Amino acid sequence: MGAIDVWGQVLNERIVAMPWMESLRRWTKLSEASVPTVAQTLKAMDAADVEITLLSAWHGPGGPLISNDEVSAQIDHAPDRFRGLATVDLRRPMESVRELRARVDGERFVGVRAIPWLWDLPPNDRRYYPIYAACVDLGVPFCTQIGHTGPLMRSELGRPIPYLEDVLLDFPELVVVGGHLGFPWIGEVTSLTVKFPNFYVDTSAYAAHRFPPEFVHYMKGVGRGRVMFGTNSPMISPSAALKHLDALGLDDTHREAFLFGTAKRVFKLGPSA
Repeated sequence: MGAIDVWGQVLNERIVAMPWMESLRRWTKLSEASVPTVAQTLKAMDAADVEITLLSAWHGPGGPLISNDEVSAQIDHAPDRFRGLATVDLRRPMESVRELRARVDGERFVGVRAIPWLWDLPPNDRRYYPIYAACVDLGVPFCTQIGHTGPLMRSELGRPIPYLEDVLLDFPELVVVGGHLGFPWIGEVTSLTVKFPNFYVDTSAYAAHRFPPEFVHYMKGVGRGRVMFGTNSPMISPSAALKHLDALGLDDTHREAFLFGTAKRVFKLGPSA
């Protein structure tokens, strides 16, 4: 069995052109004229033996950047290889809740993602709370970003304590997946996974050779079964993200949990995963 990538997206010209993408455009050589297609995304997955990618929709204060409809159309290209993470408009919580109830079925759309820095709202803001309740009712994870931001936006909103801790205290049934590893607040991240059984971390936006040593130590110990593989593709390709995986020294059990076992369990992915 290959890997499951829990954070990818098929970008469009609309999101690539955002001013806060300037740093990522510079680092990755992305441009509005070089946005990867669905076919190129699948080719990159094949090159790294990634069987399934969870494709993220994006919505911000200015409107949809990658809409739920766009992600649904992307899934249609390869329904055995893609699942979706729906987005929400935090300014219209009830409309968003209705959208999630209609869209998130646990089969094609298997979770919800909202990005705090994009809204300039910490995850304990009241506008998220109807979304959290909907995720609990639907039985799907809420996925977010933790740690500093590569885009030119504030990083403070990605600090796990107190913002995300408040959410985990208020919603003990909510499954939360914090993406982008959580640097520089690794200690806060790992302590929350020990304290809260429904909190998980993914390694998107970090290639394996860039994992902080304390995070690798955590993966080999109490973090087994709490960490999932992610890329944030196309910012990092699956092949680049996994190139130095062997150097981490994970045993077979830890490696399998990291690459696919934890994601398959948390997102309740079917036999095709």
